[in-house]
Amino acid sequence: MQIAVKPEECIRVVKAVLVVSVVVMTAFVAGCGGGGDSSSPSSSNSSSGSNGNSSASNGSTSNGSASNGNPSNGNSSDSNTGSSTGSGTTGNSTGGSTGTGTGIGNGNGNNNSGPSQQPIAANAPNTVAVTVDRGVANIINIPTISVTVCAPNSTTNCTTIDHVLLDTGSFGLRVVNSALGSLANSLPIQQATAGGQLVECTHFADGFSWGTTRTATVKISGEVANNIPIQVIGDLPDSTIPGDCVNGAAENTAQSLGANGIIGIGVAPVDCGAACSVQGNVAQFSSYYACQNGTNCTRTLAEMSKQVANPVPNFPVDNNGVIVQMAPISSSGAVFATGTVVFGIGTQSNNGNAAATTYTTDASGDLVNSQFNGTKTSAFMDSGSNAYFFQDNSLLLCGGSLSSFYCPGTPQQRTVTLVGANGATGAAAIGIVSAQTLLSSQRNFVFNNLGGQIGSLTAFDLGLPFFFGRYVYFGMDKRASGGQAPFAAF
Repeated sequence: MQIAVKPEECIRVVKAVLVVSVVVMTAFVAGCGGGGDSSSPSSSNSSSGSNGNSSASNGSTSNGSASNGNPSNGNSSDSNTGSSTGSGTTGNSTGGSTGTGTGIGNGNGNNNSGPSQQPIAANAPNTVAVTVDRGVANIINIPTISVTVCAPNSTTNCTTIDHVLLDTGSFGLRVVNSALGSLANSLPIQQATAGGQLVECTHFADGFSWGTTRTATVKISGEVANNIPIQVIGDLPDSTIPGDCVNGAAENTAQSLGANGIIGIGVAPVDCGAACSVQGNVAQFSSYYACQNGTNCTRTLAEMSKQVANPVPNFPVDNNGVIVQMAPISSSGAVFATGTVVFGIGTQSNNGNAAATTYTTDASGDLVNSQFNGTKTSAFMDSGSNAYFFQDNSLLLCGGSLSSFYCPGTPQQRTVTLVGANGATGAAAIGIVSAQTLLSSQRNFVFNNLGGQIGSLTAFDLGLPFFFGRYVYFGMDKRASGGQAPFAAF
């Protein structure tokens, strides 16, 4: 989850990822820029110490498809005791779909006591399979999908990129240059109104990315967004990075980002909004730069039409929201997990809104009037963060390299009261188990009860652990065209 907080009329991009080496028990918080593009090493989780970008969208190809309980995902010979379910139970599909649910098959004991909804099969044109595994950089809790990028308006000049971080806390597609290969030469670089190439600096919790903005056609399963702006990360020399862009470590490669890219499918249609499109905001808020001849880069205005665009609102039909459905996992963790993203809400037979409560949000997807420990806080649901991140002085922090994570002596539960702009309220209860205990298995890459603190973040970040066993809905912000307000629901 990347953190860049801006006013209501601006857009916040959030991503935060813990990079952990399970073998040597080292870890650190890495503001991950979405899709974690890292290569997966050998069978033990030795998550490298590179910066893990939780917003990365690495749709890994190693686990079985979300449409069936593939034996490769379950009953693994080296798994913990306890049988895994093979073919999934009938999916709790939204809107009463009868699709088969994804098999839990992660090879871990069936001791899950949390939410238990099963994802539907990812076999319809408006669905895509989600995988959580070791990914490209051996980072825990990195959900990824595969995304196809094509030259603008083309159906043949394309490349499919796996392990792209699925990030509900950011907006738009960002792809590492190396993952595009020769296709990058077919993606036109946008020009700034002020002249020169239009380049973006994207800040994460622990670093930043730098790269040109280009136009491309983006395909996810059967959904297509034609000719929209994306960011290509790492396609310019480091020498072009201006001083006011630098924010920690550069995350311009798949290894440092933790994914081959980040696919932001949160509630906002573009990634910066008025913060970058209104001249009076540019000096303080704009993340866009005009680079004359690729150098001499200075902050600049970026019209809405040129800002990196969320592909979902640009789909022809299923464009009003998404449903992220992750299979439940054991409270002791899992080697991998699977899920499904369903595009559209109430547009097809498989995507009705069956949420218990719907909370309208601000323009960034935040519930700004929520409450935790008797104090008002901003809360948000962010699949691009690989843990729950929040401040709680009553929880013991781990020592050494795990010092940003909680290590309570016994399992703990905390509850945050979510409050929507529409007045809807509800309690979100979460479990926290010692990070050291969880990571001691030296083999699991997926956890539903990992928590910690990240930098100066005072908000309550309901990261990927919150999504397991739930259907989480995100309604796109359609207010500019007289439509719905943005919302989150579960």
